[in-house]
Amino acid sequence: MRTRARLALLPLAAAMLIGVAAGPATAATTVTLDTGHVDVIGIAFEDNQFDVHVHDEGTDTEYAPSQVRIAVKPEARTEAPNDPAYAFLGAPGSPVWVLPQVEDPQLLWPGIATEEIQPGLFAGDTLTVKIECVSGPAGFSIFTTDPVGAPTVLVDSGNGLPDSISVPAASHLHANWAFEAAGNYTVTVRVSGTLAATGKKVTSALATYRFKVIA
Repeated sequence: MRTRARLALLPLAAAMLIGVAAGPATAATTVTLDTGHVDVIGIAFEDNQFDVHVHDEGTDTEYAPSQVRIAVKPEARTEAPNDPAYAFLGAPGSPVWVLPQVEDPQLLWPGIATEEIQPGLFAGDTLTVKIECVSGPAGFSIFTTDPVGAPTVLVDSGNGLPDSISVPAASHLHANWAFEAAGNYTVTVRVSGTLAATGKKVTSALATYRFKVIA
């Protein structure tokens, strides 16, 4: 795992990451990320346990989820399509804020990354990312779209949680992360896998991510 950054204590209004010195961060530290390539759920396995973190690809910096607030800017706002396949986003025409599967330079580009997981370490080279619970003013979902725009829903808080995403080791997944109202959300995640050598299932501690969706 890369060394996490030590951050000066910042007020939230000035918490945009610019550059920081190396070392452990304090619990009170908060950095806001709102653009660029960010592995929101970064996964490593060290000392026989999972490390679930946030990796800002732009600065090659890792943070504990508790150190980060993900800002979903007003430019992410769109409308739920008039298509039954997208009913999970709400009524057609209703507002929805989407951090997209395809990179948009105005917005944060969220990923789920297992690139630090060595192939062969886990059975089937597969890990499970379980979205345990979501708190917020409205629904939250993660979905992919194929080349013709058809969605595959990976997570939908509207039809009950937990939901699980199967992720290959040494891989990188981009999807659409959708929020159905402005406001503050928390998304709580747990990662698990079965060690190939022993058959033992290992599970991470809960990791809670914070999002601010801006109208």
